[in-house]
Amino acid sequence: MTLKPVNCLRRPALHCRNLAVPLRQSPIKTCAQYSSHSPIGSTTTSTRKKVTIQTIQNLYKKNEPITVLTASDFPSGHVADTAGMEIVLVGDSLAMVAMGMEDTNEVTMDEMLLHCRSVNRAVKSAFTIADLPMGSYETTPEKALTSAIRMVKEGGMKGVKLEGGAEMASTIRKISQAGIPVMAHIGLTPQRQHSLGGFRVQGKSAAGAVKLLRDALAVQKAGACVVLIEAVPPEIAGIVTRRLSVPTIGIGSGNGCSGQVLVQVDMLGNFPEGRFLPKFVKTYADVWGEARRGIEAYREEVKSRAFPSVEYTYGVSKEVLEEFEKVVDEVAENEE
Repeated sequence: MTLKPVNCLRRPALHCRNLAVPLRQSPIKTCAQYSSHSPIGSTTTSTRKKVTIQTIQNLYKKNEPITVLTASDFPSGHVADTAGMEIVLVGDSLAMVAMGMEDTNEVTMDEMLLHCRSVNRAVKSAFTIADLPMGSYETTPEKALTSAIRMVKEGGMKGVKLEGGAEMASTIRKISQAGIPVMAHIGLTPQRQHSLGGFRVQGKSAAGAVKLLRDALAVQKAGACVVLIEAVPPEIAGIVTRRLSVPTIGIGSGNGCSGQVLVQVDMLGNFPEGRFLPKFVKTYADVWGEARRGIEAYREEVKSRAFPSVEYTYGVSKEVLEEFEKVVDEVAENEE
């Protein structure tokens, strides 16, 4: 039996291999292979203007709340961007929600960079900021600047976030003077949870509130363009916000802040029942439940052979099938 290749006419953005068919078969006119491995955002174009630091400042001046959401990979970055977030934060919370680690302190710089690159490929409009992981910035301002530069050059980020107040002022100044926007993180700082006695609300005492204000003023003076305030009573966070001339982003700190941030996995309900959630997390969807229902339905249909049904398979002409059946035994015998 002689076989010859039949060329396929390719459709835009689709890939098609040449097929080997018997000589008696009529040439195929078209061939389309729809790949399930094509990029998620390959057909999406953003009509939104790019968000810049000036955009964020303008929102702040207009007293329009700033929306921030975390992302850890291409799909989460893509949906956050297309949903209209002003800032997409590649938070070190991905250590737990994307990598299964116990806390944020375990994630490394190289791991953060990998996730940053993935998010950067997805985000076309939002302003991207990444957490500097523990160990990448605390020792010297020079080391912090080196880490920040890696986030920009290797990770594709527009800015960085680091934890700490007045004690990190020189580090913030070093990075911001190099032209890299800095989001300072004060209040509850998860990387320092052990020294704080765990995940505890901050600023509940007069002394704690004063320290929070001093930290906020210090990081602002050092050049931070945004200040994230975590787990602080809303009244205290509101007073601090009004004393600053840069926007604040609250997480568990009330709506007196200039904007809000949540971890995407948490607010989408993409976790099994029984997982602990902080008091400040509101879940807006049930991604875990929907995903499990879908997967369970798929399993049942595979087990019952209901899937794949005819509409999910490719057709073949009767002539080709008959031609193939005639040579099956011959080909199998020759190959054995």
